[in-house]
Amino acid sequence: MKKILCFLLVFTFGLSSCEKDDICDANTPTTPRLIISFYDITNPTVKKSVTRLKVIGEGQDEGIIFNEAGDETTKYLTSGDSIAIPLKTFENTSTFTFILNADSSNPALTNTDQVKFNYTRENVYVSRACGFKTLFQLLTQLPIESTDSGSDSFWMQNIQVNNPNIEFENETHVKVFF
Repeated sequence: MKKILCFLLVFTFGLSSCEKDDICDANTPTTPRLIISFYDITNPTVKKSVTRLKVIGEGQDEGIIFNEAGDETTKYLTSGDSIAIPLKTFENTSTFTFILNADSSNPALTNTDQVKFNYTRENVYVSRACGFKTLFQLLTQLPIESTDSGSDSFWMQNIQVNNPNIEFENETHVKVFF
């Protein structure tokens, strides 16, 4: 009888120590994307909507075309005047090609600029279920390098760091004037 009682006692304590599966809540903040907002170069306080913008990450064959709200790429579009792009979590730089009027029927309207973001990374523990997320800090010296990949001149006439701490996606990190 004592053996059965001991077995039941051990079995009961064994079951009570089990935990339900950990599931990362969809609302848990994860690695933030870089938020870029676009502004009118002639009136720098006014945001300017951008359409037909294609962004291609370095080493990628395909890019993302940001169009007006309602298309399938709106998960990357925060609004018509802002985009969210992911930075590399395993390197201290990310380079993107930004093509304005990418799907235009007139190739003469297409303009391509390349932008390299320089940053430091910090991995932060979120939870057992969610693991780690990476936070980014744009460098104070040369945070952004831009080049024009053609004879068409820069369409991104001025690029400014608005917030070098990339921790959240509810604020503009970089302003682009065109």
